[in-house]
Formats: sequence, C-alpha cells, structure tokens
Amino acid sequence: MDILQAIGNTSMVRLQRVVPPGCADVLVKLEWESPTGSMKDRMAVNVIAAAEKDGRLKPGDTVVEYTGGSTGASLALVCAAKGYRMKIVTSDAFSQEKRDQMAAFGAELILVPSEGGVSNKKLFKDMIATAESLSKEPNTFWVDQLNNHDTIAGYYPLAEEIWEQTSGEIDAFVQCVGTGASSRGVATDLRRHKPGVQIVAVEPAESAVLGGGQTGAHRIEGVGIGFTPPLWDADLFNEIIPVSTAGAQAMARRLAREEALFAGTSSGANVVAAIQVAKRLGPGGKVVTLMIDSGLKYVNTEVFRTV
Repeated sequence: MDILQAIGNTSMVRLQRVVPPGCADVLVKLEWESPTGSMKDRMAVNVIAAAEKDGRLKPGDTVVEYTGGSTGASLALVCAAKGYRMKIVTSDAFSQEKRDQMAAFGAELILVPSEGGVSNKKLFKDMIATAESLSKEPNTFWVDQLNNHDTIAGYYPLAEEIWEQTSGEIDAFVQCVGTGASSRGVATDLRRHKPGVQIVAVEPAESAVLGGGQTGAHRIEGVGIGFTPPLWDADLFNEIIPVSTAGAQAMARRLAREEALFAGTSSGANVVAAIQVAKRLGPGGKVVTLMIDSGLKYVNTEVFRTV
C-alpha cells in the first residue's frame, strides 16, 4: 500500500448537539481523514491519473495549478508521491497553514496579492491568468480545475461511500460550491441510486452569484469564486442556500466546542445549510454533508485565533 491508497474511505458521524430538536439527522463525512486533511485528495489523485493515462502528463513534466490551498496541497501530495515538480499559484487571501503545507510537499508557490485579504472575482481571475501564463512553458501540465471534467469523477467514490454508510437511507446531500466538481460528482452518482434525493448547494451570502445575487468579497476559503464555475450544472440542484461568512465561522467554532469536530469555515457553512434542510425534513430524515477539511489549516486565521 502506498500513500495514495490511503485517500478516501472516511468515517461518517451524526451531529449530536448543534442540530436543534425536531430535525432530521445530520450526518457528516470526516474528509480530513485523507492524507492532506482535505476532501481534495480524492480529486487530485484522479486528475493526475487521468492525465498520465492519456499522455497529457509525462515523466519529468511539471504540474501547474491555481488554488486557494487545499487543492494545491492535494496535488502537491500526489506530485511528491509520483515524482513530478509542482508550481502553485495562490494568494495571501488564504491561510498561511495552507501555503506552508503546499511548500512542505515541495511545491513552488507563486503568490498573487489580494485586496485586503478577501476572496473575490478579481483575485480568482488574476490567479487563473497567472497559471495560464505558466502553463505555456514546455513540459507542463495545467490542471485548470475549473474546466477539468476529471475533477468530477474523483468524487464518484465519495458518493458510493455515502450510499453504503447510510444503507441508502439518504434524503438530502448538502455541499458548498467552489469549482462545482464535488457537489456535481456526488449528486450525479447519488441520483443514479436514488433519483429523488435532494441536492443542495451552499454559497457565501456575500457573493451569492449562483442564486442570482451580486458578486462580492467574503472569507469562506475555497468556495464562492465570484462567478458561475464552468462545471456548475444547475439542473442537478434542488436548492441553493446562501450562508454568511460570520455564520459559517460561528458554526465552525461551535463544531469544535460542542461536537469535538475541528473543521474549516466551509464545513461550518455546510452545517448551517444542512440544519436548514433538516428542519424542513423533520424527524426520521437523513441529511448528509461534509467536513471538507481540517481546522488545522486555519488555526491562525480569524476563525480560531484567540489573541
């Protein structure tokens, strides 16, 4: 067994205290159990394997990508395991812990400055443009996660795990949208098993573009890119729930203190939205969402910083 075989097969637990009485069960997948502490490991291993298979990525090549951090760490892990060089375009808008983790795996970081440390449309567009420029260098494979359909297939196994762990008793799946790959991958596979399952997307209230709102700045790292991602498929989703940065951060802190679940802000947003769905479903229902990544990636951010 090598490190890449340790990706996936994560635990599922039921939230005990933050869900009010009279709600459906809210079950969460502990995606931090994968090697980098993030669900993005699933996508990264599939993207690299697919590129190797069809010849886009060859021995000695360099992998390039733009990322807020978790995708970068996951790609850097896979590249370290397989012997590829990695160049990552990221920003000071994302946690220092994420940048340090990417560098620890040997990735070369190219930093794009943000406006006041927030995520917005301009930042993501600048990062993409920088990565595209780097991709023109010889012997380079550009992942381009926003347009790469191999990212979607990386999440089919996650859906299979959810189906098996709930014994098919799932009424709704709730997930934040960044690139749209994870929600689309899980939704596609779950609908194959149960066409009537509810699929709910979550996005920052400050930049609720999927729901028809205006683009804006927010601090929910890794999601809400400020424009509709190319992989987004509106037909797969029953509902889009906006969650504010403050609400997501507060829930992340509650999860740590009340549930002993140490997760990031996007996971907090997932739970806020999942509880809304669980209230409507009522007792006997089952809502599944994700602990997307570990709170260890955010210990020095405003979410958990105590001084």
